[in-house]
Amino acid sequence: MNKVYPDAKSALAGIVADGQTIAVGGFGLCGIPEALIAALRDSGVKNLTAISNNAGVDGFGLGQLLETRQIKKMISSYVGENKEFARQFLAGELELEFTPQGTLAEKLRAGGAGIPAFYTKTGYGTIVAEGKETREFDGEHYVMERALLPDVSLVKAWKADKAGNLLYRKTARNFNPNVATAGKICIVEVEELVEIGEIDPDQVHTPSIFVHRIVHNPTPEKRIEQRTVRAN
Repeated sequence: MNKVYPDAKSALAGIVADGQTIAVGGFGLCGIPEALIAALRDSGVKNLTAISNNAGVDGFGLGQLLETRQIKKMISSYVGENKEFARQFLAGELELEFTPQGTLAEKLRAGGAGIPAFYTKTGYGTIVAEGKETREFDGEHYVMERALLPDVSLVKAWKADKAGNLLYRKTARNFNPNVATAGKICIVEVEELVEIGEIDPDQVHTPSIFVHRIVHNPTPEKRIEQRTVRAN
């Protein structure tokens, strides 16, 4: 089974559609699947629910899909770098399911592990818990959170072999592994693509069984959200 596709457009072909829930890996602008997001924008699919730690920035990352109005709802934990996001949300043009960061990570991990729901202290007694089941365990109060099961996961990895075994680097490992396992279909953008057998099995972060399609992008832009330098 050949999982390697020549470009991001072909990797999305026949998979993405209007109204889907799409999970996107990355932490800020670190470890985002840049080419796949651009191809998703160019595909023209709309009414998407996007699951992501963040909403990108104006003009880059998921910010591109907000500008084209392809996203109807965001499930996120941090959205503070995107002015267009704020404008759409405050104007009532964009739905938001604001989720604590650790809870969001666990909702994705649970989805990939086949766990339909779990209880957490985080958010109890706040608007995060509104409309959700709560329970008491050993004198402590918890809120029940449902797992996330996106239709498609878009993931960025540092290295993959042609079977789809993945390795991530540093901060890019924060959300991408959970996003990869949660999706019904997982499409991965990688910087380095090697032959099967060239990756030590003990070093694999996401096994190939979770990966359906691979795109090689050896020269990603890798923007920095807020560049801070030391004065001379």
